[in-house]
Amino acid sequence: MPQYTPPLRDMQFVLHEVFKAADEFKAMPAHAEVDADTINAVLEEAGKFAAGVAFPLNISGDAEGCKLDSSTHEVTPPKGFKEAYRQYIDGGWPALSCAPEFGGQGLPHTVNQCLYEMLNSANQAWTMYPGLSHGAYEALLAHGTDAQKKTYLPKLVSGEWTGTMCLTEPHCGTDLGMLRTKAEPQADGSYKITGNKIFISAGEHDFTDNIIHLVLARLPDAPKGSKGISLFVVPKFNVNADGSLGARNPIYCTGLEHKMGIHGNATAQIAIDGAIGTLVGQPHKGLAAMFVMMNAARLGVGNQSLGLTEVAFQNALAYAKDRIQMRSLSGTKAKDKEADPIIVHPDVRKMLLTAKAYAEGARALQIFCTLLLDKAHSHPDEKVRKDSDELVALLTPIVKAFVTDNGHTATNACMQVFGGHGFIKEWGMEQFVRDNRINMIYEGTNTVQSLDLLGRKVLGNNGATLKKFGKLVGQLVAEEGVNEDMAEFINPIAMLGEQMTKFTTEIGFRGFQNPDEVGAAAVDYLRVAGHLVFGYLFARMAQVALRQIAAGNSDPFYVGKLQTARFYFAKLFPETVTLMRTARAGSKVLMDTDAALA
Repeated sequence: MPQYTPPLRDMQFVLHEVFKAADEFKAMPAHAEVDADTINAVLEEAGKFAAGVAFPLNISGDAEGCKLDSSTHEVTPPKGFKEAYRQYIDGGWPALSCAPEFGGQGLPHTVNQCLYEMLNSANQAWTMYPGLSHGAYEALLAHGTDAQKKTYLPKLVSGEWTGTMCLTEPHCGTDLGMLRTKAEPQADGSYKITGNKIFISAGEHDFTDNIIHLVLARLPDAPKGSKGISLFVVPKFNVNADGSLGARNPIYCTGLEHKMGIHGNATAQIAIDGAIGTLVGQPHKGLAAMFVMMNAARLGVGNQSLGLTEVAFQNALAYAKDRIQMRSLSGTKAKDKEADPIIVHPDVRKMLLTAKAYAEGARALQIFCTLLLDKAHSHPDEKVRKDSDELVALLTPIVKAFVTDNGHTATNACMQVFGGHGFIKEWGMEQFVRDNRINMIYEGTNTVQSLDLLGRKVLGNNGATLKKFGKLVGQLVAEEGVNEDMAEFINPIAMLGEQMTKFTTEIGFRGFQNPDEVGAAAVDYLRVAGHLVFGYLFARMAQVALRQIAAGNSDPFYVGKLQTARFYFAKLFPETVTLMRTARAGSKVLMDTDAALA
């Protein structure tokens, strides 16, 4: 059976030593009282819930799955899931980073992100139930009417109700401009919604009395394409003026998807037959409102793969220390045993260190991004808010795609460490691989994220936001460029930073002549950008570790951090050379292939 220990030490290192989060919060009036001790206390309790309540249900939930009663359209999640959700509510966890005016605790998003990393390590399928609710909360907070906020937000904040987002239809996924769900205006200002949705995570369950669906649909006068989409809030049960539940709305689960992974989450087919809904935001502007939820979900999906990478690494490391097979190539290491532990073998270490580096790089990136989100929402300086918002927009597709691709590599590597046992269910490793696989697909496939990064976020503003990130890299290079101890970390990012400008300009020029050039280069381009970001973050972590060691700190944590950073730069970062070469190969070798693909 797998085990899980919350990585509190590494979280605290990134939060307090690398980014000095408490000092950042002092500049934000809404979070000025949040100090390091408060953060540590919250995360310690969060870790107890994740490891003690959610994690024990992971394997059993995967084996049992969800059950649909076709006569009532009700779904029963796996045993223990509902009780765990009740404990989650009783602990106040749904309210952690929500606004106090709606019953929230008002803590920074950064703290909430760390909670969710641990929950995703513990049980991704279960975590998706409260996770979708938080996205619905954010969308309604940003675009809901006062009446909608009053009706729905306190219940979402408390966890008494949960939320979903209903986008995908059988004939359209990412291309939402093709959706057909209709919204007919009613005399009382409400709308009757009719259509079919699929792949709706946490779309039906028995955790709560009500489920709040955010549904994309078209008004009768809607223009074609994505400019004709509106957003509606459609509750499972209509809500009376006094806040009590009214009539059952005709929005039903008609089927559950049979999936490769996340079996414990109810991925629902939803039929909407004249259900009553109210408009969120402006008519035909639904995508702008929904993107609040979608962007939050994209960061959340990256967090899912971070969680799975961490828990897979922990179990593979423990197994590698215990499992004995063959002798070390450089001589016997365990003379009292029939063979040496497999951790002595170089390639086993490579697999373990790959997972460790991808987990620690992703953790630093997630905390970096959520600190930027907190600044974007709460910093008193308008320029800081604007710059932070732009950087988050640039980094979001990298979080979603780079971290989930790395999670695929890492979970597979960790399963490989187990050899044949990794292929067997009881060890839990194959579930981590299966659960992670969806993360590369939903909330916009990783190819879509790559097109978003290169086409919109970089070329769309002539690289202006990329240059802002480049300035951060340049500042670190200027600060540490003459420090010989930092050379192995600084020189690679300095070189890639310079190459990135030429690389981007070249791809942009080719794309201007032939748009397929952007499509052909985008996935490789995103991975190059991802390594530049990870390289910057590993250099910052190495900087802190070196300073601690120089000051006489004998904590082996810092030595381990340096060793991980060295491995990353030596074995993973050099992928950028190949990626830039393949990106430059162009679109002809892909598009001039009709005979090959006949």
